[in-house]
Amino acid sequence: RTIGPSYAQEYIQRFGFEPEKHPPYLTLALGAGSVTPLQMAAAYSVFANGGYRVDPFLIEKMIDNKGVVLFEAQPIRVHEGGTRVLDARTAFVIDSMLQEVTKTGTAGSARAKLGRADIAGKTGTTNDSHDAWFAGYNPKVVAIAWIGFDKPASLGDRETGGGLALPIWISYMATALRGSPEEVRVVPDGVTQFDGDWFIPE
Repeated sequence: RTIGPSYAQEYIQRFGFEPEKHPPYLTLALGAGSVTPLQMAAAYSVFANGGYRVDPFLIEKMIDNKGVVLFEAQPIRVHEGGTRVLDARTAFVIDSMLQEVTKTGTAGSARAKLGRADIAGKTGTTNDSHDAWFAGYNPKVVAIAWIGFDKPASLGDRETGGGLALPIWISYMATALRGSPEEVRVVPDGVTQFDGDWFIPE
């Protein structure tokens, strides 16, 4: 209400969301819009990398039968011309909240099962359990797990993102992060901690 839904609708474009799929109503704050898993991965990468927009791609390289490279993606790297879309302090504070979800929140089993503390994310369940999500990451890998039907229908009245999507995400990340050291977040200037929580002083 303070910033207004129209401003929120405009702001989410920074994360790669399409404004026309997110009508400017207060329910926007509850996730009433429509997104794809690829868009969600791009959005969460902003929190994972400290505030930069990353455009995901589906095809990394194409090679013909003689080994000639026909196409190779040239993604913009975060620290080599990446576009900052979120202040580093804000990204850090949001990241700390999303880490808490995997520690004591709806994804509290993730840390124990993966045996690492550098993960963060958020569960999501839509009305009537039509969709079950877990969007999560560590600073190097973002992964999105989504379960639903092509033609929207309930997954069951007791199904949730934490119950359905989270186990898939954990299984994937166990492989994706195997052998990689835990990442340590660097606290940006201008952020302070009070009673265990991070703040940006006014």
